[in-house]
Amino acid sequence: MSLIIILISKYHVNFRLHGAFSNPSFVNIFFTKASPERRLTCFHVTKHGYSFQTDLHDYRKIMKFVISRNELGNLIKKVQNVVPQSTPIPVLTHVLIESCNDELVFTATDLTVSTRCVVKAKVYESGSVTIPSRRFFQLIRELTEANIEVAAHSGEMATITSGSSCFRLLSMGKEDFPMLPDMQNALRFTLDSERLKDMFQRTSFAVSREESRYVLTGVLLSIANGTMTVVGTDGKRLAKIDTEISLDPSFSGDYIIPIKAVEEIIRMSSEDVQSTIFLDQTKIAVECGNTLLVTKLLSGEFPDFSPVISTHSSVQLDLHREELISLLKQVALFTNESSHSVKFSFSPGELTLTANCTKVGEGKVSMAVNYTGETLEIAFNPFFFLDILKHSRDELVQLGISDSYNPGIITDSTRSLFVIMPMRLHDD
Repeated sequence: MSLIIILISKYHVNFRLHGAFSNPSFVNIFFTKASPERRLTCFHVTKHGYSFQTDLHDYRKIMKFVISRNELGNLIKKVQNVVPQSTPIPVLTHVLIESCNDELVFTATDLTVSTRCVVKAKVYESGSVTIPSRRFFQLIRELTEANIEVAAHSGEMATITSGSSCFRLLSMGKEDFPMLPDMQNALRFTLDSERLKDMFQRTSFAVSREESRYVLTGVLLSIANGTMTVVGTDGKRLAKIDTEISLDPSFSGDYIIPIKAVEEIIRMSSEDVQSTIFLDQTKIAVECGNTLLVTKLLSGEFPDFSPVISTHSSVQLDLHREELISLLKQVALFTNESSHSVKFSFSPGELTLTANCTKVGEGKVSMAVNYTGETLEIAFNPFFFLDILKHSRDELVQLGISDSYNPGIITDSTRSLFVIMPMRLHDD
């Protein structure tokens, strides 16, 4: 028998644990009063007070589950990248863990991007808790046992047990954790996950990393006439790719997705799985397998890029992608660190790449091309050009140019188009 005495307002409360102390099933609570006149009538009242019993689990609220270390590590990894590095809201640095009916639900958010992942596990007690995400992930990576047990007193402490090792992490309750936005009533369509991943990979590299260019820090997803077009640009280069989708051709809309959300969609996409895309005026969601990502959209108007991609190119020629990649890497070593400019000189049957820097020296390489016109010179940033070539899928790419001042347009057979702005021709 164990006796605990606490003081609540003007009442003394006696907690007496009945039954075996190691496995108590209920609590008897006995209230005594300061004076007989204040006796309550809602319970059985004696001369000295009143008592009632309550289920011990009402206040214990224990969550407990067992899962393999590898599966838990993969699960945390899927939501980990959404957790902000620093934030004035402590609960956002946590991952919300919910267990029920042999399923675990992990949720993370930074208030812009939210992700949720569901997996099967041996759940012994249903419940929820939030645990510091990065510390939890670091701990799981260092453990060596095959299985891990996690138990938690909601809002107090989480216990992680692996073999003979035991760790306790300060935790928080679910109450302050932001709810995942509801997208069940949003317009939706499906697309092959690999295709979606490929489209984002081949456009997101061109997105601006300058926060001052707000709308250009996201990827445009545009829908019109039964076609989905994805575009990324930083103003100096542009990447565009489209695909047909199973959506009413009369529907149209533009959605600017934050680059962080795009990168998470790329990570979560997997082979042989259909992704479901949910569209809302202020949000977009992607569900792939057991993972759901919801993100707010960037506000603003994406710049009209149609005049650039419709630029007439008087010269069209085929380039061997791998050969050009190799030559650009060589000559880029001789560019000026401030300008990074390589001169493309086209003459009948040949393309010559030249770069020079007074502090380094000069580089000059050439390759055979199907060019028959007069000599034409144009300068490009070699690193931007390399990015484009690396995100093309064909061995032969088509380069369209007209003069030294208009952009170069690169296309291949996979419905992708890339634009690169020229640089000023000069000698260093």
